[in-house]
Amino acid sequence: MAPGITIRPLRTERERRECVALQRVTWGADFDELVPPSMLTVTQKIGGVAAGAFDERDAMLGFVFGMAGVRGGEIVHWSDMLAVRPDARDRGIGRRLKEFQREAALASGATTMYWSYDPLVARNAHLNFNRLGVRVDEYVEDMYGASTSDLHRGLGTDRFVVFWRLALAQGAGVRGRGSAATAVPSAWPLAPVVPNDPGTLGDARPQVLRVEIPGDIMKVRDEDPDAAAGWRDSTRRAFQWALENGYAVTGFLPGEARGSYVLERAERR
Repeated sequence: MAPGITIRPLRTERERRECVALQRVTWGADFDELVPPSMLTVTQKIGGVAAGAFDERDAMLGFVFGMAGVRGGEIVHWSDMLAVRPDARDRGIGRRLKEFQREAALASGATTMYWSYDPLVARNAHLNFNRLGVRVDEYVEDMYGASTSDLHRGLGTDRFVVFWRLALAQGAGVRGRGSAATAVPSAWPLAPVVPNDPGTLGDARPQVLRVEIPGDIMKVRDEDPDAAAGWRDSTRRAFQWALENGYAVTGFLPGEARGSYVLERAERR
């Protein structure tokens, strides 16, 4: 993490407008689901979070936005947006923003944080599983419907909804959990349908599966849209099959060309 970076709540109208500008940079100029300054103001008054990462010149490098809510009688926090400026990525800013949000949500009485992300985006999978230690709540097909975001162009809006138990120690990552995820990846069978490298399980239900994704789905989409669509379709079917057959998504192993999700079969009692 670079020195001189401060994470704090948005305080001024200028900072809130900087946040909106960064939303446009991240999701595209035509994105029609921008969170406006007024909502950034209101959420801070009802237990939500609207915070930024600022450099020593007080320029915004990233932001996080989330809302308070209730689920099953429990106070929870929904993390709706997190973005880091392209020239400030790979410096740990996203993780620090999430940790700030965690502390703020705990202070407001929340015990669990939820958010959604695209399972095909390896960068986000690595942050969520290996830096934060999330668990998957569900796979939602086309969660947000048609999107005007350049970021989502051609891929649809399938999402993992994940949850983070805020009171627990922060995740040590897949390699630190002492589970089957520490096994040699090449020994794991693939889930039933993975592009270009299908695994055939038949009636077998091994303890550990993996589902592969490309190392950079945006590059695949830009170079070969049909291949990107194939990744979406096949991983959707693989995750849906696995979750319906008693598997839980427990980790992610990054790789330059491809990454692998780790899925472990739940113990039956």
